[in-house]
Amino acid sequence: MKAIWNNQIIAESNATVVIENNHYFPPESINKIFFKPSETHTTCAWKGEAYYYTIDVDGKENKDAAWYYPEVSPLAKSIKGYVAFWRGVEVIK
Repeated sequence: MKAIWNNQIIAESNATVVIENNHYFPPESINKIFFKPSETHTTCAWKGEAYYYTIDVDGKENKDAAWYYPEVSPLAKSIKGYVAFWRGVEVIK
């Protein structure tokens, strides 16, 4: 799977985990040069507290377009630290 934004591959892995129709990419599969930590946090009742990244490609930003769970509930242990995308990030095979 590839995550693409602004014509750039920002993550690529054959080992994503799919939960609620979202592909969660292993942390080592993201190209960290494009990810800036965000102050945004949300809470999922069964996964835990999500942290966000703003994606920056060629000076164009996509605020809070990626999220991850640094700590998870026992039900979500398979995605601890994994990164998922939305807000126009295309995930393809």
